[in-house]
Amino acid sequence: MDVSQLTAGLSATDPQTRLTSAEALATMGEAAAPACLQLLEAVGDDDQRVREAATAALEGMGPPPVDSVAALAEKLSHPDASIAYWAATLLGRLESRAAPAAPSLSIVVANSDASMEVRQRAAWALGCMGPAAIESLDSLRSAAHESEPRLVRLATRAIESITK
Repeated sequence: MDVSQLTAGLSATDPQTRLTSAEALATMGEAAAPACLQLLEAVGDDDQRVREAATAALEGMGPPPVDSVAALAEKLSHPDASIAYWAATLLGRLESRAAPAAPSLSIVVANSDASMEVRQRAAWALGCMGPAAIESLDSLRSAAHESEPRLVRLATRAIESITK
């Protein structure tokens, strides 16, 4: 099966079809990148096996297509923290090419109601963008003064990466 067929399989009503598709995409490495948005949704699947296979596919695929930046930025506010986390991860993998998503990532970093893991990942992603995320310095500076040590560390590193 090709990527488009496997991508379609992620939306099937049958959990076994979704699982088979996600598992096949997990074996494809970077070739699975065109399915990144569907895999992102599958991370929130009702079936734990599908979630695990979709996560494995995302872990192994590398950066997503650049044309997915806007859609990934929208997923940063998803109510399922695992989907928002993976959206931030994929944006970070794009480095400076994800700069249009920097404002959305900044909002997440500053949002004290968001999952701490998602906030941390958003700070990491901004750091991956380097100077292209210059407009995010205010939210990162605020995060660097919070009480959660990992967020402080990631925000500080991001500031250093952006201002180097």
